[in-house]
Amino acid sequence: MEITVQDQLKQLIPEFKIAIVHYQDIQVGDSPQMLKGRLQLFQESLFFDYEDKKVTEIPAILEWRKIFKSIGTDPNRYRPSNEALYRRVQKQQFLQPVNSAVDLNNFLSLQYRIPLGIYDLDKLSGHITIKIGSEVDSYIAINEREVQLTKKLISSDNKGAFGSPYVDSKRSAVSTATTNALHIIYLQPSMPHIEADQLLQALSTMFTQIHGGTASYQII
Repeated sequence: MEITVQDQLKQLIPEFKIAIVHYQDIQVGDSPQMLKGRLQLFQESLFFDYEDKKVTEIPAILEWRKIFKSIGTDPNRYRPSNEALYRRVQKQQFLQPVNSAVDLNNFLSLQYRIPLGIYDLDKLSGHITIKIGSEVDSYIAINEREVQLTKKLISSDNKGAFGSPYVDSKRSAVSTATTNALHIIYLQPSMPHIEADQLLQALSTMFTQIHGGTASYQII
């Protein structure tokens, strides 16, 4: 599977980079109690840390808001998913368990303060392009709403758009039937390559410790 970044996107944001992790032969199920406990405790800790602060002042969130603006998305109306998670925590609308892959994805997004997307690889088709959406791009999101993706950052395969650091599609969602997955990590453009590599090593190790299987990653 070839994964590329659109030239227009690279021209707008020369330092833009993402990371991709391929997981094979994994087992997704209910989150182990360890993960449920860590996710709950981490959210409670973040609530007290950011109770009287603006999440938009978190450097990683601020950087992603700037990316959204650069491609034509109003971040006050369509928030990056990392910001949306932190705002939920601020309101004590703590995340409830979904499955081990989704729960870990949310935990990692909170921990690293960046958007992440986890997708069922067997539901994707052909090459993948990370690009700016046009008026023809839309999908039914995981919240069951149809989302128009014009001027939003999207991931697209041969069937069309399937993911975004705004909200992901229902089509590509990971379930307990998933055995192969694709993790898209929306790195901060300012993050040094060596730091990104360390993040990927820790993240993929944690994922396979819970789900088994194997992981390979690359930075694009």
